[in-house]
This record gives sequence, structure tokens and C-alpha cells, in this order.
Amino acid sequence: MPSVPTHLFIGAALGQGAGERARGDWRFWFFALFCSALPDADVIGFHFGIKYGDLWGHRGLTHSILFAVAIGIAVGMLLGGTWAERVGQSFLLFLIACSHGVFDAMTNGGLGIAFFSPFDTTRYFFPWRPIQVSPIGSGWFFSMRGVSILLNEALIVWVPMLAIGGALYGLRRWQTQTSEHEV
Repeated sequence: MPSVPTHLFIGAALGQGAGERARGDWRFWFFALFCSALPDADVIGFHFGIKYGDLWGHRGLTHSILFAVAIGIAVGMLLGGTWAERVGQSFLLFLIACSHGVFDAMTNGGLGIAFFSPFDTTRYFFPWRPIQVSPIGSGWFFSMRGVSILLNEALIVWVPMLAIGGALYGLRRWQTQTSEHEV
């Protein structure tokens, strides 16, 4: 998997696409980060004897598209707002949750991602896998391997996400200025 900080960075960047009301609500930002990292909660299964390749194992059901849909809808509706705002928030939070599995599928380690679980538990990787897999646990973080992994993620993930987040922010500012001039 990419490291947890990288998943959080992705959630923050994609969160720039939220509507004005959501962006001004600290709860939206909490849930955007929460949805970006939540799929890795499956690692607690190791302590209960759940094997990596099982349905509830790491990169299994919690990394699926169905899980991302359920979490996106639940959290989007919880945040409130108009019906249109709730639908928009739900879709964006779905994308943020789904991004977790997408980026994990671009790593060079593990068993793959069960995108279609529970209907099909086949694990998938993308053909292009430039992201170095980070080990489970935090001990690696303060080692030379950890530095190497974070530098890899900075180049492969953070820079593009910074560009996407910046573009979403810039587009939003441009739309705000355009609408102010029309009034």
C-alpha cells in the first residue's frame, strides 16, 4: 500500500472538489481524510487470525468498489445539506474512498485488490505499478527504506495530487470570481 500519509494527502487533494458549504465544514475534511484511509482498517484482522487473502483480509472487501459506495453514501448523507449537496458529497467521498484501492493497485507488492468483492474475490493489480509498497506497521517509517518509500510516493503520488488539488482549487476560485462579476 502507499503509506497512510499518502492516502491522507490524496483525500485532501480530492476534497478540493467539494462544494462551498462542505469545504467550510471541518467535518467534511475529517471525513474526506477518514474515507481515504479507512480501507486499511482491515489490518486489524491479522490480530484475529484473518489471513491476508481472505474476504475480510487486507486489501479485500474494505478495498472494494462496493465498500467505497457504501461509505461514500453513508458519510455524504451524514454531512447533511440539500439533496443535491448530499448527492455531490456522497459521490466525492465515494471517489476518495475508492482512490485507496486504486492507488494500492499501483504498488509493487501484496496480493492485489479485490475491487469486485464480495461478488468476485479475485485480486487485481494495474499493469503500471510504480509505487513502492510500504510495509504494514510503523517501524519501517523511520528507516532508510521508509525514506526511499516516501520519496517514491512524493514523486509518483504527491506531485500529481498537488497538481490536481491545485487545479480544483484554482477552478473553484475562477468560478467564484466569474459569478461575482456577473452580479
